[in-house]
Amino acid sequence: MSIKTRFAPSPTGYLHVGGARTALFSWLYARKHGGKFVLRIEDTDLERSTQESVNAILEGMTWLGLEYDEGPFYQTHRFDRYKEIIRQLLDQGDAYYCRCSKEELEAMREQQMANKEKPRYNGKCRDANHEESENAVIRFRNPTDGEVVIDDLIKGRIVVSNKELDDLIIARADGTPTYNLTVLVDDMDMGVNYVIRGDDHINNTPRQINILKALGAELPRYAHVPMILGPDGARLSKRHGAVSVMQYRNDGYLPEALLNYLVRLGWSHGNQEIFSVDEMIELFELDDVNVSASTFNNEKLLWLNHQYIMNSDPAHVAHHLSWHMGELGIDPTQGPELIDVVKAQRERSKTLVEMATSSRYFYQDFGDYDEKAAKKNFKQGADEVLQVLLDKFSAEPEWDGERLHQLVLETAEQLELGLGKVAQPLRVAVSGTAVSPPIDVTLALLGRKKTLARMERAINFIKDKKG
Repeated sequence: MSIKTRFAPSPTGYLHVGGARTALFSWLYARKHGGKFVLRIEDTDLERSTQESVNAILEGMTWLGLEYDEGPFYQTHRFDRYKEIIRQLLDQGDAYYCRCSKEELEAMREQQMANKEKPRYNGKCRDANHEESENAVIRFRNPTDGEVVIDDLIKGRIVVSNKELDDLIIARADGTPTYNLTVLVDDMDMGVNYVIRGDDHINNTPRQINILKALGAELPRYAHVPMILGPDGARLSKRHGAVSVMQYRNDGYLPEALLNYLVRLGWSHGNQEIFSVDEMIELFELDDVNVSASTFNNEKLLWLNHQYIMNSDPAHVAHHLSWHMGELGIDPTQGPELIDVVKAQRERSKTLVEMATSSRYFYQDFGDYDEKAAKKNFKQGADEVLQVLLDKFSAEPEWDGERLHQLVLETAEQLELGLGKVAQPLRVAVSGTAVSPPIDVTLALLGRKKTLARMERAINFIKDKKG
């Protein structure tokens, strides 16, 4: 049997990390078993669904590299099919019209709560044989005896008595279908046989199973993934910081780092922390997903991102860095090759935003010097040191980092100064700050023209300060 999984977000906002982890688990399971992965957009909530959210979901999936084999399918394109299924259930006697008003339902609920009973629909219209009318919803006639058994691939066996389930609404008064109907019709029609989703859907699963049984459909296998918590133990939400997948892109994370972090949120393979995507596919099993919730830790994600920046192919990192350069208004063609910048900066950059920001001076002239760096390194005599270096650099036929570094060492010896008294004023002169890659690397990346011009500027700056 070929395995088919799906990811079915509602386009009422961005793609959040909880949804991305569910998508990842579904994608990994399909890829591991040579199956197919379907993307479905559940956009029947017409008031809240937006094209902007659809675009955000598609953009997030693309950035993460979670390519889908089928879709995206849109539920709003399938209303005729849902009506057909609702009609079938009505004709079979497995659904009925309910005319109970909101006021009646609220009174019913209040009475049940006063009696310390579980609030639920009491079946008032179940055998009333109402005809279709303007204010009537359609309810599924849930079995009143027996039980639903779910052999959950993560949670284990779950048994729910049908007496605990009321007759849920499958079509609203305006005729539009509800989530619990559309989702199972889609899974049935699309041949989805492994439903991997958040455990907030566990209450829906027995209801959906009963409708599938009424339709004579084959039941999928279910796997309910535990939720993600914030550091305070509450469900992860906006107040815990960035929860949108694309916000992590904006903040300078590599997609593989986020995928690696998400796969480890609730799944493990021994003590291994870092997994390539190929390793994730090879090793992932639903049996190894934790039953309990996982806590999101931003520091761990940041550590992981730094590992990926340091150890990934520099060309791959440069590809993602290019976008961040553009965001800062930097044209990467106006300076050194981005791959060389990545190699120079990766040890000290935990995010691509950090790398882009600290590499700006390679491509653009800076305004003011860092105040603290200038005060410490542009002291009396620093202009003379820089002049000696400038003369030596200008005379060099080839612009070679190693040779330039040798000249810095020779100058320190010649002037009987510590290396820091020569290299640091030079560093501040060419970068505007006291922190940069090794001086030979910095000078090589900057090139002759920018380096010499900035040294002249620094000499004049120090002389003006003296005057």
